[in-house]
Amino acid sequence: MEQREVLVVLFDGVQALDVTGPVEVFSGAAQAVPGAYRIRTAAVDGAPVRTTSGLTLVPDTTLAAAGPPHTLLVPGGHTDAPDPRLVDWLRNNAHRARRKVSVCSGAMLLAEAGLLDGRRVTTHWMLCDLLAERFPAVRVEADPIYVRDGDLATSAGVTAGIDLALALVEEDLGRDLALTIARHLVVFLRRPGNQKQFSAQLAAQTAQRRPLRDVQQWITENPAADLSVDALAARAGLSPRHFARAFRDEVGMTPGRYVDRVRLEAARRCLEDTADGIAQVARHCGYGTPEAMRRAFLRALAASPAEYRRRFQPAPAAR
Repeated sequence: MEQREVLVVLFDGVQALDVTGPVEVFSGAAQAVPGAYRIRTAAVDGAPVRTTSGLTLVPDTTLAAAGPPHTLLVPGGHTDAPDPRLVDWLRNNAHRARRKVSVCSGAMLLAEAGLLDGRRVTTHWMLCDLLAERFPAVRVEADPIYVRDGDLATSAGVTAGIDLALALVEEDLGRDLALTIARHLVVFLRRPGNQKQFSAQLAAQTAQRRPLRDVQQWITENPAADLSVDALAARAGLSPRHFARAFRDEVGMTPGRYVDRVRLEAARRCLEDTADGIAQVARHCGYGTPEAMRRAFLRALAASPAEYRRRFQPAPAAR
C-alpha cells in the first residue's frame, strides 16, 4: 500500500483546530490502516510556534528539510501579514505535492503564493469578499463548506477542515473507514462539500427583536406547521407587511427563504438519522408530498431525497 505523507505547515498565529482537526482524522486512518498515512509538521525555521489560542506547537522539521508530500495541508490563522519566507516556500514547493489542501484562511496563504489563480476555492465566510477583492483571478465560492478543484481542496472555517479531511480519507481508503473515524470523533461524515457554511439556525442569531427570535424558534421546532407570512406575522403580533420587512432586515433573508432552509435541514436530519420513509419525512418536515420534497432537494443539493439518504446515512453498526 502506498504511504501518503501529509505535511502540515505551521506558523506563528496558526489556528490550533485547523491543525489538530485534520490531523486527528488522518491519524485515525493511519491507526486503522497501518502505513496509510505519515503525518509530519513543518515550520519555516523548525522553531515552536504559538497558536491563536496561546498553545505552543512543536514542528517535526523545517520546511526546507521536508520532502515532497502526497498532501500539503495549509491551515489558517493570522494570515493578514504572512511571513514572506513561508509564502516563498509555498510558491516554489507546493506544486511538488500531489494534493494541496487549505483550511479556513489558509487559502489566503496559497493565494499570496499565486497558487489559486483560475481555481475554484472557498474560505471562511468572513474572508470570502477579501479573498476575491485582493486576488481577482481566484474564483471564490462563498457558500460551500469545502470545494474540490482537481488537485486543490479548500475548506471553510475551522471544523469544515475536519469535513474535508474525512472526504479525503474516503477518497483514499473508502467510505467505511471514513465513517468509522467520523463516529470515533463524534462528528458528521455526512456533510457534503456543497452544504452551506451557514445553517438557517445560525442565521437566526442575527435577529434583534424578541418577537422575531421567538418566531424563528417556532419555525425550527414546527417545520410542518402553517408557516405562511400571515401565520408567522400573527404569531409575532405584527402586520404581514411589517413582519416581512422586519424579518428580511434583521435575518438577511425573506421569511419564505428561511422556512425553506429550515425544512430542508429538518428533512436532511431525518434522512440521515432515522429510517422513516420518504413520504413520512416529507409530511413531518412540512413538504406535504414526496414530490415537493424531491423538487426542494434537487434545487438545493442536486440530489433526490433517496439519493441523499444512500450517500449520507451511515451503515448500521455490525452486531
